[in-house]
Amino acid sequence: MRTRSRVFHHALANTAVALLGTAFIWFALTFWAYLETRSVLVTSWLGAAYMLGMAATSVPFGTLIDQHHKHRVMVASAAGSVVLLGLASAVYLLTPDDDLARSDSPWFWVFAALVLSGALLANIRGLALATLVTMLIVSERRANANGLVGAVNGATMLVTGVLSGLAIGQLGMGAVLVISVVVIAASLVHLLTLRIPEATVVAADGAPQAVDFRGAWLAVVAVKGLLGLILFSTFNNFLGGVFMGLLDPYGLTLMSVEAWGIVFGVSSVGFIVGGALIARFGLGPQPIRALLLACVVMWLVSGTFTIRDSVWLLVAGIAVYMAIIPVIEASEQTLLQRVVPLAKQGRVFGFAQAVEVSAAPVSAFVIGPLAEFWIIPYAESPAGREAFGWLLGDGEARGIALMFVLVSVIGLAVTLLAFLTRTYRHLKAAYAAGDVNADVVPD
Repeated sequence: MRTRSRVFHHALANTAVALLGTAFIWFALTFWAYLETRSVLVTSWLGAAYMLGMAATSVPFGTLIDQHHKHRVMVASAAGSVVLLGLASAVYLLTPDDDLARSDSPWFWVFAALVLSGALLANIRGLALATLVTMLIVSERRANANGLVGAVNGATMLVTGVLSGLAIGQLGMGAVLVISVVVIAASLVHLLTLRIPEATVVAADGAPQAVDFRGAWLAVVAVKGLLGLILFSTFNNFLGGVFMGLLDPYGLTLMSVEAWGIVFGVSSVGFIVGGALIARFGLGPQPIRALLLACVVMWLVSGTFTIRDSVWLLVAGIAVYMAIIPVIEASEQTLLQRVVPLAKQGRVFGFAQAVEVSAAPVSAFVIGPLAEFWIIPYAESPAGREAFGWLLGDGEARGIALMFVLVSVIGLAVTLLAFLTRTYRHLKAAYAAGDVNADVVPD
């Protein structure tokens, strides 16, 4: 048991380093793109493209994880990210600044696509890590392990949030690319020395397929209420696309890129705190209940942290928001690890991620133009200030704040209604019925 736990901690640390490299370059790309173009549309579309890429690749990635040794798939992921970010570095170095830093230039989008692809490959590591929790951690400790994953992810966000803003402001995109490639390459070297106890590959039922959508679907519908949970998370992500597209412009409206990077990083301490509390205390006897209660708190916070142009209110709101995210993610993962057989978990985690994130690109593509051409001008007009000044006060970013408030009201209403559904009752019963993977980790 100690050996398996040690392997898990090494795999977690290695995945964190790899994600540190890819998150660092992706944060930096978003900051750099906004500063060069000053367009909310560009940041919205970049965020939407990332989420759309996750939606398109999650099931294929999950299928690979189910049909191959986890270690080999993780190595391939790291190697692929190094190659793609290396190509992005070449484009950056060889393309004139006037062609690269314009949103109407094809080289801008070629560069962004290469960075995006390198970041997407790192998602294999996250999906594989979720299955390693099932393989290496006993059932009663999986919620704690998922909380530890959340805490480590939070630490990664803190470091990348701070360093990305400082790096773009002080060093430039070229230095950011070099740092990212070096960090991911270092994680690859360490990964090659890691041995994961996986005697046999747990393959799909019947003949293996390159992309097993059917197997993923059948595994999901086999558990009553699981599809409803995925759809609920999808709706939350549809609303969350607003934050994906507008939070960076909101922060950069209030402060410099260096300050925003520091603020976002410091606020990410909430992510560490939330994950650490789960790692210490778990989620209680019903993770699905913990998930919905966390969503209630999340929407209450997100509806209030932009009601004034206040840096301190923004910091506090993001910190609490970040502390809630590990609870939501760990609750869903702990539930899936208990009710879905290990042989199908890669595809189920991939299917859930694909469906859940597919909503965010839609909302980001819609919200960007809606905010830039309608909500923001209206909120800043005399009529808008008269209508919502009592709630939002005066300030430069009141239009974005209004979007946050409207979305949060909708999210809170849907979450409260979810407590009354059959999906909620079915998932409580499925979790209470016992762990289908109880024999995976030997005593």
